[in-house]
Amino acid sequence: MVGLRVSGVTKRYGETPVLRGIDFEMSEGSIVALLGSSGSGKTTLLRLIAGFADPDEGTIHIGDRQVAGPGAYVPTEKRHVGYVPQEGALFPHLTVGQNVAFGLQYGRRDRLRIEEVLRITGLTGFEDRYPHQLSGGQQQRTALARALAPRPNVVLLDEPFNALDLDLRRHMAADVASALRNAGATAILVTHDPFEAFASADRIAAMVHGRIAQIDDPASLYQDPLNPRIARLTGPVIFMDAIIEGEMAQTPLGPIAAVLRDGVQNGPAQVMIRPEQLTVSADGSGPRGTVSRVIFNGDHYLASVEIDGLTLPVRVPGKVLPETGGTVALAVRGSCVAFPVGRRGR
Repeated sequence: MVGLRVSGVTKRYGETPVLRGIDFEMSEGSIVALLGSSGSGKTTLLRLIAGFADPDEGTIHIGDRQVAGPGAYVPTEKRHVGYVPQEGALFPHLTVGQNVAFGLQYGRRDRLRIEEVLRITGLTGFEDRYPHQLSGGQQQRTALARALAPRPNVVLLDEPFNALDLDLRRHMAADVASALRNAGATAILVTHDPFEAFASADRIAAMVHGRIAQIDDPASLYQDPLNPRIARLTGPVIFMDAIIEGEMAQTPLGPIAAVLRDGVQNGPAQVMIRPEQLTVSADGSGPRGTVSRVIFNGDHYLASVEIDGLTLPVRVPGKVLPETGGTVALAVRGSCVAFPVGRRGR
């Protein structure tokens, strides 16, 4: 069953277009991450779904009910939407239990429901604490519990982990996703951190210049992006010049099996691989490069290897110390993705 459907939605602020025809839908009980850089339109789309602003064109349905668009407008308080802002926005003078109860209607503050959402969000035993007595992660879980308490049709999370340290942010993303799934909630998470999106979402919508450039499961989006901009958006990437011959790319690192994007034919192309695909060849065969720098990263060394005008980051196991100025043979695991020439950064 469809939990949310957005069709042909546009939004402008003055003469500036922010959303340029957004189309997507998500099934009930699923989690979608809106992934994009600042200014891509993520928060604007979330605000339209919540009812904080109106679309200029298009429609929004929550379940089978149209809540925005021509001939229909449902105010925010009647959309049954739970909203978790960046800073949590807890009431400092209320306890955890009282903050959660605030999300329920007066006269319907069911003690059992409060206990249930505290359990789902891992806050059992914290009911009588005040926000200043909580860690940053506990404060965000309290904000989530408050949003879940009234059993909303959709939960919207607007970069809720920005104030947390990187490691805690990604850990919290996984914890919150688990809580949302335990609650059976349909949820949208706005983020600019691909690893946060990978940890939490069933599908990721990559937003570029007010459009959804690709929506897919996390692994497919990372391994098989539709264009170079999505590739960069989803994590570290290496681009190389290549010559396509059939289903193979002839590259400075040797021949690599290629996934061809639209417009790619035999001849020149730009190909991408991920840094983790690069390894030092176990048998010493393969193209050789010069080690220009070595950084110790705990369980591995990160070696910068110069080859054919490229500087490539190569992970080397922690017990094998590459020698600066020495040479190593490289190998590539898996396939590359080939794009038309001239689309490297677009």
